[in-house]
Amino acid sequence: MKVLFVAGGSGGVIFAITPLAQTLRNLGHEVFMAAPSNVMSTVAGGGIAPVPVTDKTMLDFMFSDRNGVAVQRPTDVHDRTIFNGRGMGRFAAASFAGLKPFTEHWKPDLVVGGALSFAAPLIAAHLGVPFVNHAIDMGEPRQIDLAATAELAPELESLGLRSMPEPDLFVDICPPSLRRADAPPAQLMRYIPANTQTPVEPWMHTAGERPRVLVTAGSRVTKEFDIDILRGLVDKVGGLDVELLIAVPPSAAEELGTLPDNVRMGWLPLDVVARTCSLLVHHTGGNTMLTGMANGVPQVLIPYLPYVVDYATRLTDYGAATMITPGDDTPENLARACEELLADPTYRTRAASVAAEMRGLPTPFAVAERLEKLVAER
Repeated sequence: MKVLFVAGGSGGVIFAITPLAQTLRNLGHEVFMAAPSNVMSTVAGGGIAPVPVTDKTMLDFMFSDRNGVAVQRPTDVHDRTIFNGRGMGRFAAASFAGLKPFTEHWKPDLVVGGALSFAAPLIAAHLGVPFVNHAIDMGEPRQIDLAATAELAPELESLGLRSMPEPDLFVDICPPSLRRADAPPAQLMRYIPANTQTPVEPWMHTAGERPRVLVTAGSRVTKEFDIDILRGLVDKVGGLDVELLIAVPPSAAEELGTLPDNVRMGWLPLDVVARTCSLLVHHTGGNTMLTGMANGVPQVLIPYLPYVVDYATRLTDYGAATMITPGDDTPENLARACEELLADPTYRTRAASVAAEMRGLPTPFAVAERLEKLVAER
């Protein structure tokens, strides 16, 4: 069986779909993963053959229209969601164009697309093969899908479609207790943390005497993008009497300057270090959040992007996290929240409950068997 995975343009959206791709490959299937050229090393780092479909980055599509005219990011929350959807639609249009010549020669039997990778349903419809939609976090706003569909009107018309093709199967990695009430029917799957690895050092898998707190703003941080968010988080948490881990790409680490002796900084394998942490403090990135959940770690969530507020609220309501809105993330409020979660065992108990529920879900192997059956029946 030939399986084409279609990913987005950042580590988080690639890591979420990599375990299923690895499983299918290990079962003997031929598996490729399509993504922008700038993340080929990230895809290859997961052991999957990478296929470049566009030389532009995902952010290039977010901040310029199809004619190359700059697009300003709006400040209104609703408009920001539409902005994101339109940008992802432009990214999908370019990816779809890049996938056509590739699939003329390598004809997949199945297309698996990460949520927001809207080129996946397009190329599946073009080829007439089954399409599987794979969640990349705890759920995206419906408005993003609608805005992307509007942006992709020319591509849909070329396929004789009036709306985005529905998936033959939806694979969800959100545990049942935290799914939205209106979530669609799904094949549930256990979330397996994945990330780019680095040589393991003893401290990574052995916690010290003080509580270990990990701070991150995600894998996309650069000198030009989101470094201010990470710097702010570090400054606000840095005064706590803890062992502080700062997860940041090496290229951006120097921007944080000299740090105290109780701080370790750099590209950290989150799947390795998370299980030794007492607390995660972050931007509510989907994979960071799910990795913390899978390891039973309480979390302080600051949802800097409007569309992540929904699932930050769900985990907070469950009792495994606390959420601080970006406007309220003062040093005092953030330190107070960290101290509360470190001191109150209820948060760790609830986080452990989530982790146990996730461990009980079907494995990627079980889901791979269902995909084999889907193709065989088709």
